[in-house]
Amino acid sequence: MALLKPQQDQIMQPGILADHQIRDLAQNEGMIDPFVEKQKNDGIISYGLSSYGYDARCSEDFKIFTNVDNALVDPKNFSDQSFVDRQSDICVIPPNSFVLTHTIEYFRIPKDVLVICLGKSTYARCGLIVNVTPLEPGWEGHVTLEISNTTPLPARIYANEGIAQFLFFKGSDACETSYADRSGKYMGQRGVTLPRL
Repeated sequence: MALLKPQQDQIMQPGILADHQIRDLAQNEGMIDPFVEKQKNDGIISYGLSSYGYDARCSEDFKIFTNVDNALVDPKNFSDQSFVDRQSDICVIPPNSFVLTHTIEYFRIPKDVLVICLGKSTYARCGLIVNVTPLEPGWEGHVTLEISNTTPLPARIYANEGIAQFLFFKGSDACETSYADRSGKYMGQRGVTLPRL
């Protein structure tokens, strides 16, 4: 049985978005900027459009967690003194610690789409875990990424290469109140953004 090629003029149905749907939203509505249409993987950790997602890159801006000042981690009163700032194409995460960085890509999420992020398997197999909360409908900005080193050894990550895969889920209808409508506190963030109350 021959596979049917999707019609470009079909109305998008609820469910996970395929490559051609992601491409359309990126190119025509600015959902991902800059947008890389094909996977790049020549000697690097891959990034770009995949079958049912988009592999984003991390920037050269890093905030490495440190406990030099014996600071208390408090999400209601978070101190930037808990970090050492580095700008580099390589970041070494201390054992059992984490780093904050952000995507190179700027995302503009449509009002009827929710985005889930998962770490890339290359890093996961090294004990590095990428944590990102869902990108809500109507949100836009650089995505702040938290990368945890769960190992007892220092671990290296590479800027300008793939770090996480984003999966785009179209809802059955646009939500009544988007992230932008309620003026969410992380709306339009650029660079690494620390916790806000």
